[in-house]
Amino acid sequence: MITMNHVSKAYATGAPALNGVDLHIKKGEFVFIVGDSGSGKSTMIKLLLRELVPTEGEINVMGYDLVRIRHRKIPMFRRNLGIVFQDFRLLKDRNVYENVAFAQRIIQKPTKEIKRNVPSILATVGLAGKYKAKPRQLSGGEQQRVAIARALVNRPSILLADEPTGNLDPKNSWEIMKLLEQINENGTTVLVVTHNREIVNAMQKRVVTMKKGVIVSDEEKGGYIDDED
Repeated sequence: MITMNHVSKAYATGAPALNGVDLHIKKGEFVFIVGDSGSGKSTMIKLLLRELVPTEGEINVMGYDLVRIRHRKIPMFRRNLGIVFQDFRLLKDRNVYENVAFAQRIIQKPTKEIKRNVPSILATVGLAGKYKAKPRQLSGGEQQRVAIARALVNRPSILLADEPTGNLDPKNSWEIMKLLEQINENGTTVLVVTHNREIVNAMQKRVVTMKKGVIVSDEEKGGYIDDED
């Protein structure tokens, strides 16, 4: 599903954000990407979204060559991805239903399909009864569930979650991670960037640890490695 071969990314200032990274993720995997601030995690996500282009190396996601892809094909490529952020990024003036439906309208799904798909995905994330609520009427955990529903409604092959529990308390954090695990068990490839040591250690998934732009560890059923500096 995802292949990065000797990928480096240098910005105009400072050391390379990524330096010769090799990463291979198979269909249906659940992978944590961990590391301190400045380790290169955010740059990696932006490269996988094709928001950035590597300075050198090759990136292939679901058969798309992200170095050579034509600009007009990038929106089509991104339809295969679901993205969840730490800060939810919901439309504050629209209710839960409209926030999720928005993702379907962007790709011009027929209204009939939207009316079928949105209630179905809201039920999956446990928010069937909240479809009329505005974001301000929801808890942080509920807002993140809406964001996950929006990311999933177009049935992406890959879900990228960038610090999805960063603004949540421990109880809601666990509920969100259990939801992501359930989504993965239904066949979606899931990548989670996180600082949450407790969750990473408890879930025993594949853990890719980054430091100063390189992968220093990649373990099946791994844990959060303490920085020994």
